[in-house]
Amino acid sequence: MSDALVIFLATGLVSMSAALSAGALNKLPEADKPDYLKNQNGLVTVMVLGNLSALTLIGALAFGFSRLDWWIPLSCVFISFPVAHFVVIQRLLGDLKNVFVSGALAVVSIPVLWWNW
Repeated sequence: MSDALVIFLATGLVSMSAALSAGALNKLPEADKPDYLKNQNGLVTVMVLGNLSALTLIGALAFGFSRLDWWIPLSCVFISFPVAHFVVIQRLLGDLKNVFVSGALAVVSIPVLWWNW
């Protein structure tokens, strides 16, 4: 159970963090967006990483519900993951860096989830 818990917590946290940061960047007004998002390629990259991270979060939740007690993934998705994102990760990295760091970790977590399923 401890391996499943660690895998769920790690993959779920980075996936939700990247998805929340991508959503926050997409909601910014055009004048407040970073220079990277002002061209089409940057915007598409952030959107793809955000959507891929959201899908990875769904996979992590399915993994968590299948391997752990039901209340662990449910409480993490509504309480622990958002709190960790807003209190720690977003303040340390900012939204743009977090999309790339957590997005890359979310992409790496796809085969980890697949392998340990």
